[in-house]
Amino acid sequence: MTLARLKSSLLALAAASLVLAPVWASAADGDNWRSGISTVGELKHPDGFERFDYVNPDAPKGGTLRMSTTGTYDTVNPLLAKGELATGLGLVFDTLMKPSEEELSSSYGLLAEAVSFPEDISRASFRLRKEAKWADGQPVTPEDVVFSFEKSKDLNPQLASYYTHVTKAEVTGEREVTFTFDEKNNKELPQIVGQLLIVPKHWWEAKGADGKPRDISRGTLEPVMGSGPYKIASIAPGSTISYERRDDYWGKDVNVNVGLYNFKTVTYTFYADRDVEFQAFKAGNTDFWHENSASRWATGYDFPAVKDGRIKREELPNIYRSVGIMQAFVPNGRRDKFKDPKVRLALNYAFDFEEMNRTLFYNQYQRINSFFMGSDLASSGLPQGKELEILNEIKDQIPPEVFTKEYRNPMGGDPAKQRDNLREAVRLMKDAGYELCGNRMINVSTGKPFEFEILVDSAAMERVAVPYSQNLKRIGIGATVRLVDTSQYTNRTRSFDFDMVVNLWAQSSNPGNEQADYWGSKSVDRQGSKNFAGIKSPAIDVLVNKIIFAKDRDDQVAAVKALDRVLLAGNYVIPQFYRGEMTLAYWNTLVQPKELPRYGIGFPEAWWSASAEK
Repeated sequence: MTLARLKSSLLALAAASLVLAPVWASAADGDNWRSGISTVGELKHPDGFERFDYVNPDAPKGGTLRMSTTGTYDTVNPLLAKGELATGLGLVFDTLMKPSEEELSSSYGLLAEAVSFPEDISRASFRLRKEAKWADGQPVTPEDVVFSFEKSKDLNPQLASYYTHVTKAEVTGEREVTFTFDEKNNKELPQIVGQLLIVPKHWWEAKGADGKPRDISRGTLEPVMGSGPYKIASIAPGSTISYERRDDYWGKDVNVNVGLYNFKTVTYTFYADRDVEFQAFKAGNTDFWHENSASRWATGYDFPAVKDGRIKREELPNIYRSVGIMQAFVPNGRRDKFKDPKVRLALNYAFDFEEMNRTLFYNQYQRINSFFMGSDLASSGLPQGKELEILNEIKDQIPPEVFTKEYRNPMGGDPAKQRDNLREAVRLMKDAGYELCGNRMINVSTGKPFEFEILVDSAAMERVAVPYSQNLKRIGIGATVRLVDTSQYTNRTRSFDFDMVVNLWAQSSNPGNEQADYWGSKSVDRQGSKNFAGIKSPAIDVLVNKIIFAKDRDDQVAAVKALDRVLLAGNYVIPQFYRGEMTLAYWNTLVQPKELPRYGIGFPEAWWSASAEK
């Protein structure tokens, strides 16, 4: 995937993954206005700090950044959960608070100069900056914030779930808006409302360029207006979208923006084929490339621009330092055929990661064995201490092996191991009521063969799914791989119209409310949720609540590890592979800061054009 999509998954989908149990910047005796919130430890920067440490405050302004992405787009309405949203719209809009890539999970005031909340965290108030303005010069108002909140919940099921416990937003002062919560002591709620993307109420309620009233409940290709550093300069639906830096941006001198947004123009070109997209990068039509193909990274960069240094290659762990990854084949548990955990485990025995790693990935990956792979939240060994105490509370509702057996994926890699794994898969299917008759796996009760479709949206994942389907066919399971375009894939996953898909969950170091959207019972039937596996378990609901209401970091970590164990023991997914580094290539037309932030790469905000240095 492109960097924009990766950052959406790892950091923003990450919006849903950046928060939990905050340690507040000052004592919470009554309401205290503060400029930032840290969810792990103390804020790095004091009130009134000058800038983030990693930025170059003297970075030259100018030049063009040419980006690419796979897929298409048919709308630039940032709140609507319909259609395909254009990439890069975050450049147009501001949020109340801005996250720091220097810290695990901290955010500082952007549109809001300060945030306040009482000791019981029953509400949170944000005081807007006097200087905050929309691109048409009108001030950003509390009414805009209320409008944005209400429309986000009305039009986007995922945001409606994310903000479930935020009951209302109301104007409480000339520049003040207050969010009320329906539960107390949920420490992440002030943080997540700070992530709210703010849109202009007056613009959406006015008439458009065509003279007709605008409708925020519908997609649009009219360039939308925001308060952010860029405006939409041009739109070619499904082909390109271009953004131009606003010289009159109200927030260019705010401390959280100093040294950022240096490119004059940022353009995204959309491609239907990833290989064609790479050829455009090689030809110099794109400046930056995030490589997601291990084979291409190993063998595909033997061309002049790399050899003579015009293209630089880097392997950077920064983003992964704060992110736990689960990428997996995900069977849809809403389907009867996938309800039995023995069946789901059998599907794991048929996945030969070691052979795939050798033949497709040049041994660059490792097998995922946790829903929080690569982070300190990943479970290991057998449960102990607080983690064991939590699990004992739901002992009768979870698999007994949670207490007695460390989770391990089947090991393949040679013919003998593969045969043993496939025999075990056949045995598990038999225990689940299936029988291998000739070359077909048959349900003994119904006489129907076990067949399903693996839905993918990229040729890269198709290359992974095909050998997996071939292994399944060796034990009589008819698995077909279907490659569809981005729009069809989005629509089908939103409505859970699939047998099996591939998904990546990017977990921050501070899981919170988003866990209910991933695994909670209430999200099973809500279209647009991220509960692709169709999990509906009272025990998992208990663990999710313990994460959300963790009193301190120790309780949080114990609850997350307990959840990890129960999810693994349920065999809800077939884990795929992981590499704790971003593989990047970029032309020497781009310049990066001398020191990148520890938990990010500052791209594209903190980078600049080499041409602007001249």
